[in-house]
Amino acid sequence: MARPENRLTLTSFLKWIGFCAALAMPVAAQAEDSKDQQTLNDEKAEQTIEQLQAPLYSAFTERYLLDEVKNLRQQVADARVELTEKIVDKELDVASKALTYATDTVTYFFYLIAGASTLLVLIGWNSLRDIKERVGAFANDEIRRITASYEKRLDKLEDELHRKSRHIAQAQEEIELTNDIHSLWLKASQENTPQSKIAIYDQILQLRPDDVEALTYKADAALLLGQAQWATSLANRALEVDPENSHALYQRACAHAESGAVEEALRDLQSAIDKADSLRLQAGRDISFESLLQNERFLEMVVLPPDEDDDASVS
Repeated sequence: MARPENRLTLTSFLKWIGFCAALAMPVAAQAEDSKDQQTLNDEKAEQTIEQLQAPLYSAFTERYLLDEVKNLRQQVADARVELTEKIVDKELDVASKALTYATDTVTYFFYLIAGASTLLVLIGWNSLRDIKERVGAFANDEIRRITASYEKRLDKLEDELHRKSRHIAQAQEEIELTNDIHSLWLKASQENTPQSKIAIYDQILQLRPDDVEALTYKADAALLLGQAQWATSLANRALEVDPENSHALYQRACAHAESGAVEEALRDLQSAIDKADSLRLQAGRDISFESLLQNERFLEMVVLPPDEDDDASVS
């Protein structure tokens, strides 16, 4: 009956030794061992115990095992002490750094306050009230400057708006005037008698006294009525407004031709043709120049219709 008891005691003792050995392992080595490896070791120990033919219990074995257990417990205790010392040292290091950082922060903050105070004293701001007054004065001056700047911009913008408003109003008036004149021109184109056209041209000149086109067309209508002097006066008014107007020069040349002023007619006709070459053909067909059909200078200037050219060559 003693053998099973000794066997049970030895088994428990070996498990205790394995447990103590696991406790004595370093933290890094223990982290690497897995649960499966521990189970495999236990199974090997069980197999070894099962295969024993005689008990291993003796005084020498007991003494040896007790010494080993003692050594293992001492190693575990030493490991705990070492780990505790490392943790404490780390915490002390962290606390020391935190305290140093806090002390440096407070010190720098006071340095900053002292520097700012010194700077304010050097500038001349001796008190918080003085600082408040100066800051307020500076803010008021800056606000006044900005306000004045924006007032100038607003005044400029207002003047620009008034100018553009006047320009728009003038443009609207000009558009209305142009529409009225255009309607009068359409009406004049539908009239058949020179008197009716002159009446409409007078309305256009009332709206726009310096309308060169109206003056020249009125001069043309006056020529149709046989009023050469009136046509000359109208052409002169048109040339005062636009001295380079070819139509006005042509109408004055027609008026001079009907009045018998040949040189003046040829001079104005030449100037008109120089500015508008298409007037050559018109002058060759215009009845106002019938008195100049025998004039060589006139014939050189104009282009006569084919039949009249043949008649001139026959004569």
